[in-house]
Amino acid sequence: MVLRPETGSIPDSPGSYQFKDIDGRVIYVGKAKSLRSRLNSYFAKNLQMRTAQMVATAETVEWIQVENELEALMLEYSLIKQHRPRFNIRLVDDKSYPFLAVTMADDYPRAMVMRGKRKKGVRYFGPYGHAYAIRETLDLLLRTFPIRTCSDNKLQRHQRSGRPCLLFHIEKCSGPCIGAVSEAEYDKLVEELLSFLDGDTAEVVARLEAEMLAAAENHEFELAARHRDRMVSVRKAIEKQQMVAETNEDFDVVGIYADELEAAVQVFFVRRGRVVGRKGFVLDRVEDVSDSELLDTILEGLYYDLPPLGVPKLVLAPFESANPDLYELWLTEARGSSVQIRVPQRGDKKALLETVTRNAQQEFTRHRLKRASDHNSRSKALNELQEQLDLPAAPLRIECYDMSHISGTDYVGSMVVMEDGLPKKSEYRRFKIKTVDGNDDFAAMEEVLTRRFTNYLADREKPVDDRNGKFSYPPQLLLVDGGKGQLSVAVRVLDNLGLSGEIPVASLAKQFEEVFVPGMADSIRLPRQSEGLYMLQRIRDESHRFAITYHRQLRNKRMSKSVIDDIPGLGPTRKKRLLKEMGGITKVKAASLESLVALTWLPDAVGVAIYEKIHS
Repeated sequence: MVLRPETGSIPDSPGSYQFKDIDGRVIYVGKAKSLRSRLNSYFAKNLQMRTAQMVATAETVEWIQVENELEALMLEYSLIKQHRPRFNIRLVDDKSYPFLAVTMADDYPRAMVMRGKRKKGVRYFGPYGHAYAIRETLDLLLRTFPIRTCSDNKLQRHQRSGRPCLLFHIEKCSGPCIGAVSEAEYDKLVEELLSFLDGDTAEVVARLEAEMLAAAENHEFELAARHRDRMVSVRKAIEKQQMVAETNEDFDVVGIYADELEAAVQVFFVRRGRVVGRKGFVLDRVEDVSDSELLDTILEGLYYDLPPLGVPKLVLAPFESANPDLYELWLTEARGSSVQIRVPQRGDKKALLETVTRNAQQEFTRHRLKRASDHNSRSKALNELQEQLDLPAAPLRIECYDMSHISGTDYVGSMVVMEDGLPKKSEYRRFKIKTVDGNDDFAAMEEVLTRRFTNYLADREKPVDDRNGKFSYPPQLLLVDGGKGQLSVAVRVLDNLGLSGEIPVASLAKQFEEVFVPGMADSIRLPRQSEGLYMLQRIRDESHRFAITYHRQLRNKRMSKSVIDDIPGLGPTRKKRLLKEMGGITKVKAASLESLVALTWLPDAVGVAIYEKIHS
């Protein structure tokens, strides 16, 4: 448990603080107007359960002093993004939402579906719940605003050939690749599309209607029918953008539905009175926070990285922020003009907030139904492993090791990691065996485990800030693929390094899925349908897959290597010319020393080196 800092050592000023565990990992990040007051509160009696658990897990507490609350807010969020502390509120389903994007930086802007981080020179509209919804909307709009959707490479290919693609022939592209539309006309199409997506729809509908009537009066009925079809497409697209406010209003509506453990959030983005996008996510309420503090965390996630649609003038929420002045100041600085956070009390905006909150409630129910079995099975598996293998704690971090080779060649080892029952691929490691000749899995396993835990011990001795992070954290269960032989190797390595009492170890034999642990002559047979056995099988199979993948990479690299590689003076250009003039590698191997030296462009020393390498 973390010791209380000395009296008077904590500054009475704004800042961010970080609790760290015994391994130096940041487990909680917070901010405070007064660091002294806030940190002292963690050492009071009768803490809430999750806060008490965090304090009990922590080993040290540090803080960073800043000038004001706004700087503390920005620092806190950047540290949370960097460290992803286990006791901070975090996203459960952190998926990337699709946007309808127009690449304004191109000579001929392109409409496309985009995900991920915001890019310069791109206008975004959305986000949409599903990519198919964007494509459906875009398909409707291209009938009226036929701008290109093809890639730059495809555009250039059609420019060179002088022939358009199918979209031009079905009137869903104006054909900038063949000069069928001038640059000025194309820019006007793009401008009209952007204006339409921004919510200015009345002008477009009026223009299409006038063009349709004018064509009909001139007895150009085929043209009138095309204008009619375009108007129908535009109206269908408008229907997808629900009108919820006056046409001059921009705001975001945040709906929240939560219990003590999780919270579902739905956000509607309203621009010029229309719902132009929506977003939803689920938060894991690791912290003991009030609803108002939860709202502040949600606002940080929504607006810290400037969203594609920007920050609106108004944010509607179901309850007040815990610190409204601070968050309004932060959003005002991000927008460049005044921003308000309000709780609507009556009228259309209150009704809209209730609708968004109902969406959040429905998403919360779907999320619980979807992940109940998965979450429960992981928890059950970890508890089963603790009980069946007699572990001191549930193995929240499991590391599994496997070897791969063919007749002792390209020998490799793999280390895969599961945290909280889920693969953590950023922690996977692979090892090229350096000291083992021939086929000896036991020696290879010993080398891999010795390297891994020697690095761990060396890293543990360093100051926290100097640790490289690759092998900083020990497993709560070390699992090796194999039987008693592999288990004895793992036990011997841990004994030699003085870690046998610190790290539990087990092996999983594939033939009968038996688990062996030190000190027991007989294997442990976990029930065939148990969640614990299923988790061990998954991590064992994953380590096997990871080892084989690395082994194949090395083998393919070795097999694709030529006999004339790595000859001093024979670089890629000379090698290519040699193979071309001699007629391939077989002819080079059969060439005499005289014929190699006779090549005027090849230095004699290089020719001699090639001959000696081939005939060595």
